[in-house]
Amino acid sequence: VQLQASGGGLVQAGGSLRLSCAASARTFSSYTMAWFRQAPGKEREFVAASSRISGSTYADFVKGRFTVFRDNARNTVYLQMDSLKPEDTAVYYCAAQRVGPNHYSYWGHGTLVTVSS
Repeated sequence: VQLQASGGGLVQAGGSLRLSCAASARTFSSYTMAWFRQAPGKEREFVAASSRISGSTYADFVKGRFTVFRDNARNTVYLQMDSLKPEDTAVYYCAAQRVGPNHYSYWGHGTLVTVSS
């Protein structure tokens, strides 16, 4: 399974960005799809996930600001990010097929999000 993330860029605090992650998986609709991020000097952390069974889940620090949704017909998962803060600056990664807590089988290359103050 190949994952291609896109949509990162530079945005001012309070602004919005939408990330996309296109997957090559034929069984995309059955996969839990997730977004993680890694800020400079910090460990990678969970941001949000979309699951057929569990629905959408979010890290506390993005609740009410970020929305994860998917288009199974396009094999794509999105992360709508609103009310961005400078601390949201990170490389964002998409992942597919959850095999354990924060463990996924497939990872895409990251897309950089920079939020200026």
